[in-house]
Amino acid sequence: MLSIDLHDRVSFVTGAARGIGRACAEALAQAGSAIAVVDLDAQVAQGTAQEIAARHGVVTRAYTCDVRDPEAIRRTVDRAAQEFGALDHLVNNAGVQFVAPIAEFPDEKYANVRAIDLDSVFYASKAAWPHLIARKRGRIVNIASVQGLIGSPFKAAYVAAKHGVVGMTKVLAIEGAELGITANAICPGAVMTDLVRGQAAGLAASFGGGISEEAALERAFLDAMPTKRFIETSEVGALCAFLCSDYAMSITGAPISIDGGWAAH
Repeated sequence: MLSIDLHDRVSFVTGAARGIGRACAEALAQAGSAIAVVDLDAQVAQGTAQEIAARHGVVTRAYTCDVRDPEAIRRTVDRAAQEFGALDHLVNNAGVQFVAPIAEFPDEKYANVRAIDLDSVFYASKAAWPHLIARKRGRIVNIASVQGLIGSPFKAAYVAAKHGVVGMTKVLAIEGAELGITANAICPGAVMTDLVRGQAAGLAASFGGGISEEAALERAFLDAMPTKRFIETSEVGALCAFLCSDYAMSITGAPISIDGGWAAH
């Protein structure tokens, strides 16, 4: 039986309070890893950390961090490594979305999506790097998107950022190869999270109105997925835990689709 054992490991997960981030933290904890739950919402992060600790019997700590701020990321990574005694896994999951036609896309929204979805991956990876080297092994898992492999209308900032995440993952993989550090990008399709639900109104408007928010989500996401079903967050979490395990030590630099066949078109 395949058994993932991450005991005596420490995982730093951004955007971990809910959605895919929480699912990754849960899966890593279930395998035995201690968890640094990192989120902008301090109260929710604390609650998530407590629930994961109670459910899986691992050590957890909650950290508040604005991932747009490189100095805040560095301080938080260093603090977590000090308080846990080490850092083994970095899961760059924090992300936001904004949907609008290119001609109407606000500059400040573009900058915000890029800062959170792409720039934070660079800053967190840079901050974690010396801690991973100290362990003589390490895992970086970047939550990209199927939008890092294909393009979609109305998502200029998100598609650009997620393509950047896939490219950065390859660089990290090459630089980490002889150091025992792997880096991979998980590229989910339509996962029903708050991030997806939050796009409903914007998508309905972008389609010209006259369409319900539910129908807009189905048109934007499920129409492109051959499986015609939203992906469960637990599926992404399980893949994250596998990539952090020793079974995946030779998997690096890979954009891994978990998208119901979306990118196969």
